[in-house]
Amino acid sequence: MITSIKAFISIALLSVLAGCSVKYSTTGASIDQEAKTVNIRFIENRAPINNPTLSQKLTQKLRDKVTGQTRLTQVNETEPRADYEFKSTITGYSFSNAAVTNVDQAATSRLNVTVNVTFIKRVGDKKGFTQSFSRSAEFPASQLPSTVENNLLENNIIPGITDDIFNRAFANW
Repeated sequence: MITSIKAFISIALLSVLAGCSVKYSTTGASIDQEAKTVNIRFIENRAPINNPTLSQKLTQKLRDKVTGQTRLTQVNETEPRADYEFKSTITGYSFSNAAVTNVDQAATSRLNVTVNVTFIKRVGDKKGFTQSFSRSAEFPASQLPSTVENNLLENNIIPGITDDIFNRAFANW
């Protein structure tokens, strides 16, 4: 009788444990098992003021991050139904004063970039999102925006927005 109970408990425990699964990733990304492809469409620049290279740089950085830190394969933009799809638009690009001195003169200025992203999931829970992501970087007002613009984009804004989009899509942040 005791042997039968032990056998029953052992079988029940094994059945419960066999039904559980945990997904681990070295990057923290949570990808559905069925997902194989991603389509990161070219990011359109619809901001009233813009940097002509921003769309290309942001698109490439996001593609590199997703394909480098997940097992997903980037498909051609004409692919009709990738498992995951990103459609994005740069909606804001502006310079503003960040701090003013006591004589009404700007001490620091700020570059602001906003990107609107629609993330579509066609596998798994199919919970995508539409969200705006913004980043800014400050620089001394004594410098011309044209002299610091590319450095701010390359080192601060593009990596920050890319990380925010990736984390929202794959780490549920």
